[in-house]
Amino acid sequence: MTSMPVRCLVLACGNTLRGDDGVGPWLADWAQDRFAGDPSVSVFANQQWTPDLAHDIAHARSVLFIDCSIESTPGRVRIRPVEPAATAPGLATHHTSAAELLGLGLELYDSQPRTALLLTIGAGSTELGEGFSEAMATALPQACDLLESTIGELLLD
Repeated sequence: MTSMPVRCLVLACGNTLRGDDGVGPWLADWAQDRFAGDPSVSVFANQQWTPDLAHDIAHARSVLFIDCSIESTPGRVRIRPVEPAATAPGLATHHTSAAELLGLGLELYDSQPRTALLLTIGAGSTELGEGFSEAMATALPQACDLLESTIGELLLD
């Protein structure tokens, strides 16, 4: 992924074939375009977060996780701090949370970012399909604005 520590690591996850679950990769593409050429920002998206990301997370100055939320109201854009969670034996690789990745980075590398945030957008539908629900499509401008301003603040930190 990255060869040197970055000031702002953006990690998105989601399945682009499952409706609103694809918002993470969509926002990662948007951020990649928006911050193209800025070596202090590194953007990565995949279907799921995996333990191998712990190294880059532990060595980044800040990390911003992006995912949809099936627990939030559809279209609700939210950002919150993430604290490291204790890692359990046999860490599952099917779905590793942001908090577990922070905990793994701390455990393995005795390091963690100064700031770790999670940006979520409430999913209206995660059914098979490549399009977004109306609630998600309506929330995208707000999510992009929040993503841009948050990355800007993290770069100043």
